[in-house]
Amino acid sequence: MTAELVRGQNHPLSTVRLEIRISAGTPVVAAATLSDENGRAQGVEWVAHPGSPTLPGLEVSRQAAADHRLAVDLGAMPASVHRVNVLLSLPTGDGGGPASFGAVPPPAVKVTGLDGTEVAGYTVTGLSAESAVVALELYRRQGAWKVRAVGQGYAGGLAELLTDQGLPQAQQLAAGINEAVAQGLARSVPAPPPRTADGDRSRQAAASALGPDQSGSVYGAQGAQGATGPYGAGQSAQPGTGSGYPTGATPNSVPPPGPTGAVPTGPVPTDPAATQPPPPTTGGPVDYVHPGRRNAAPPPPPPTAPPARPGQPAPPVAGDATGWSMEERLYNQVWGMFEDLARTTAAYRSAVDFADTRMEKELDQVLSDPRSRIGGQGDAAREAAQARHIQLVDQAREALERDLAQLGAESDVVEPALPPAYARWDNPVWHAYRVPMEMPMALRLGDLHLPESDPLRIPMLVRLPLERGLWIDSGSTGSAEEPFVDSHELRHLALVSAVAHTARLLAVYPAGEFTVHVVDPAGSGAQALAPLVRAGVLATPPAGGAAGVADVLGRLTQRVDLVQMAVRGGAADSLPPGFDTSQQLLVVNDFPHGFDDRAVNQLRYLADEGPSVGVHLMLVADREDAAGYGPLLDPLWRGLLRLTPVPDDHLADPWVGHAWTYEPALVPPGSQVLQQVLNQVATARTKDA
Repeated sequence: MTAELVRGQNHPLSTVRLEIRISAGTPVVAAATLSDENGRAQGVEWVAHPGSPTLPGLEVSRQAAADHRLAVDLGAMPASVHRVNVLLSLPTGDGGGPASFGAVPPPAVKVTGLDGTEVAGYTVTGLSAESAVVALELYRRQGAWKVRAVGQGYAGGLAELLTDQGLPQAQQLAAGINEAVAQGLARSVPAPPPRTADGDRSRQAAASALGPDQSGSVYGAQGAQGATGPYGAGQSAQPGTGSGYPTGATPNSVPPPGPTGAVPTGPVPTDPAATQPPPPTTGGPVDYVHPGRRNAAPPPPPPTAPPARPGQPAPPVAGDATGWSMEERLYNQVWGMFEDLARTTAAYRSAVDFADTRMEKELDQVLSDPRSRIGGQGDAAREAAQARHIQLVDQAREALERDLAQLGAESDVVEPALPPAYARWDNPVWHAYRVPMEMPMALRLGDLHLPESDPLRIPMLVRLPLERGLWIDSGSTGSAEEPFVDSHELRHLALVSAVAHTARLLAVYPAGEFTVHVVDPAGSGAQALAPLVRAGVLATPPAGGAAGVADVLGRLTQRVDLVQMAVRGGAADSLPPGFDTSQQLLVVNDFPHGFDDRAVNQLRYLADEGPSVGVHLMLVADREDAAGYGPLLDPLWRGLLRLTPVPDDHLADPWVGHAWTYEPALVPPGSQVLQQVLNQVATARTKDA
């Protein structure tokens, strides 16, 4: 039951992982300060704000918005932190927005669990000339955490509020926060339209402006993402992720959306969050952000659904999320669908758990009284408890099926509208495929679903360029479908899956901007690798034997060293003439066959250091085959995103902790679409050369 607080009232918190949800009706800035036992912030490093959104156990929004979700993990707070203050302020500047909270509806702040269950809420009323307010505080008392409704406003704005928090640099910090907000104000999220009685909903962008540190909540959340964003339990998808993926048989987490720090088309990392091109410099970082994404003009409005029939939800429309392009809208819409499915499933499971607990409690009460244990009175009590249980479960199931029907209808219109990078191999969009002129935002690696949602599938999208390598697990996974596949066939399927992922990566990059190297020490993958070899899209034929392994690893290791030295020395322009600035992918089959200790160390080095300079790893391996190395390879497995060639529920989102079943994105049997796409890629590379 939600506790609706009034000013000064407190309420105990039963969990340490929380979300602070803010709804203001107009764009506001959300921030938070950490305080000691005396209520004083120790310095600017104790303030989370849009210019510096993350602190240990705390993450706030990066721009002004009408709605916010702040992620809080009280268990991760330093021992010196005794209070977490949630701050709201109105953006300053010449944007024409309201100057005080008295001119806008009262902000509503809710504390919820990760599954969306509301713990406490507070509507900040009574404000007039104030432009900044301390809405809530989470405070530690005798080892337990509580929430208190504060509602303390400041007519002097954010600077006066921060001064009251004990910060001597309050004026400078407030100016810096306002400047950071002003830079992102053109992207601020407007107040969503109110929910209608027929259940129509509007969806916000899924962390589309996250920066390189997007390890926040999903589905960035993720996140989630996240929610990361964004796709945790198990290994961190990064995902949300807040959030990433593998560690042996433990669940991996699904990565929230957000740009990465790897280089799209060259060896020098750049800040993907930058919105303006830097002035030309000699020897400095190169800005690879596409000019089309530097446009400061607001994005065109998303498509609108036709009017709904009375009593019916509005028909779904592809691209109804916010974004600067149709591609970004679809990306945000897909992650919004992931969040919606996670949320409605969590609500259903929670309702069923409640019904089970309630029935057990009622039955225990019946059995504890000897007079009602037997006879007609006891039977009637048991039947009544079971009837109430059935009623509660039926109600929860009805709500779940209603939400699944709406998500299914949305999926039916979104799937056909997806671009090639997001689409299944059986999507007709591949028949009209042309080599792109620029890299897409993300790539589809497969589908995700939950046991309650079958047959609904949510595309699993990861941001490009890849910020971590991929591990295609060719070993036993314990999947329900695995008994129908022997170990030899499983290894073959793993390499087929790797080829499909490689072909998709080649297809979504512009011609000449993605280079693939293959290591197949024993030559056991010749059949599966044939499409890549026939099309001529590999840099060199697959390398075999220990000598081939050493040669390829040596060249790529030298490349990483060279680019790192150039970047660290500020001499990006001094790379050798003719240096290949494209992204590099190394596909390794049947690891660790053909690898000596030196080669293993080089592979670990590429997995750790390669992504930041555009060298990526795709490892097809059974972890049991490398058991002889012991814990030496544990960092390698943990650092890679684990995928499987057969459906397997090894992915977990960090938002509500569901175990998601992953299905690989494979080419339909008998289809020639992969070979046709690879042929076009090869032709475009020849023309470009």
